[in-house]
Amino acid sequence: MKGESVQKLVETLGEKYSDVLGINLEDGREEEIFKWFLASILFGAPITETSVIKTYRCFEEHNVLSPERILEVGWDGLVRILDEGSYTRYDFKTADKLLEVMRNLIEKYGGKLTSIHNKASSPQELERELKSLGKGVGDVTVSIFLRELRGVWEKAKPNPTSLVVLAAKNLGLIDEKSSKSVLQQLEEFWAEHAVAGKSFVNFEAALLRLGKNYCRRAKCRVCPVKVECLNPRVA
Repeated sequence: MKGESVQKLVETLGEKYSDVLGINLEDGREEEIFKWFLASILFGAPITETSVIKTYRCFEEHNVLSPERILEVGWDGLVRILDEGSYTRYDFKTADKLLEVMRNLIEKYGGKLTSIHNKASSPQELERELKSLGKGVGDVTVSIFLRELRGVWEKAKPNPTSLVVLAAKNLGLIDEKSSKSVLQQLEEFWAEHAVAGKSFVNFEAALLRLGKNYCRRAKCRVCPVKVECLNPRVA
């Protein structure tokens, strides 16, 4: 893959989801990390990105951005906020999940996500402990959450998702027969082709959007990096 194509990919599709929401994770502040955790739970449902962003904005407007505030607002209040954000299909279920997760986060870790990271002995334990908070935190949510904490939390090292792998395979960035993991191959590629002012997180976000919005839907004709694709298809 040519350097100019990498740059186009990252600059076109690589905006971090946390940046879209105005969440600053770089300093590792607990309140910002919690905001991203809440957003990750919302992103974890099979619902449109637009609806998730709108719903998160409603949590912002109502100042429900901490474990304590979520419990204070309660089930009825959460359902109202979720409905306001057009999260209606999953409103009851998500309200249940949020309350369970926040109660466990407060009881087990004093409401601090950074405590989970600090106490975990490995990336795998970190993922297990996050999932132990409740049914609202599964593999998808944990992957979303930790992906954008790479470089912020030392133990945030989730494996790339299937959509990232799909895009990477189509671009010839990974070799399935390699003894190296997909993550290692992608990190090595980025180290050699890094774009100024961007990070590996931007690169991974770009691959995710490419896989989700183009590769999976066979929208090859409008793909921003179609000239690099090894497996072009037409929907």
